[in-house]
Amino acid sequence: MFSGLMPQRREFFDLLVAHSDKLVASANATLRIVNTLGSDKSEEIPLLVKEVDFNEKSGDKIKADVIALLHKSFITPLNRDEIHTLTIELDRVLGALQNVANAVSMYNIQESTPEARELASLSADSCLRLNRAVIALADKDRNKEAIVLCQEIDDIEGKADKVLKKAVTRLFQDGGSDVWTAMKLREFYFLQENVLDCCEEAAKTIEEILIENS
Repeated sequence: MFSGLMPQRREFFDLLVAHSDKLVASANATLRIVNTLGSDKSEEIPLLVKEVDFNEKSGDKIKADVIALLHKSFITPLNRDEIHTLTIELDRVLGALQNVANAVSMYNIQESTPEARELASLSADSCLRLNRAVIALADKDRNKEAIVLCQEIDDIEGKADKVLKKAVTRLFQDGGSDVWTAMKLREFYFLQENVLDCCEEAAKTIEEILIENS
């Protein structure tokens, strides 16, 4: 009679992995958006933005499923607050990626920059590592692997900070950029960097989970 209250350990982890899969898909689509700006393939951008929006909505459904499962479960494989926190943080990464994708049309950004492309690439790398860390979370034998991945995410975020500073400095040192363009790109860069910040927060939560359950 209690079987409905005690889902298989795998059920929670499958949902978390599915959620983190959406991060990889969105980050890759966002990277393609940034790399496509100003090219002869710019007509692909609206479809890529729709892909990011779809992944964010799919992530919302997974988040709702995790929360519903938490409410009905008597036993959880990890601390229920930690599961909830990680789910919310994965959702924030998806939201941050959606903000970047939608900013392209909102700010009418026509051209990419080396810094924008680098930040988009770093975001994709970070999301991939976060996905792998979530996958490893289900297996105690892979704790060290998960910790290394989380440390790599922290390193990537530190690199992104440096790219952001360089990008903003160049914007206002470049006499060829008008003030409005500079302000739009500055906001775009900060939206991109926020993706890395959200990944770092999720990685910290994973590290805390690993420490508590070691």
